[in-house]
Amino acid sequence: MVIAAKVILVLLMVFMFVNLYRALFAMLRNDPNKPPMTKYLGQRVLFSMIAIIIVVLLLSSGVIQPNPRPY
Repeated sequence: MVIAAKVILVLLMVFMFVNLYRALFAMLRNDPNKPPMTKYLGQRVLFSMIAIIIVVLLLSSGVIQPNPRPY
């Protein structure tokens, strides 16, 4: 279960970075026939929200443990 959750979180992070770069290229090209930059930024925010919700659910259910204090 822990490995699957970590893989899902890593995939969500990859999707966030991909959408960030797609938004960058959409901004640089400024082509009216292509989707606007805000579409990709909105998808990035959506994936970020999903990742945060998954982490909070996993922490509250006890599947993953936060790091102990470093000192």
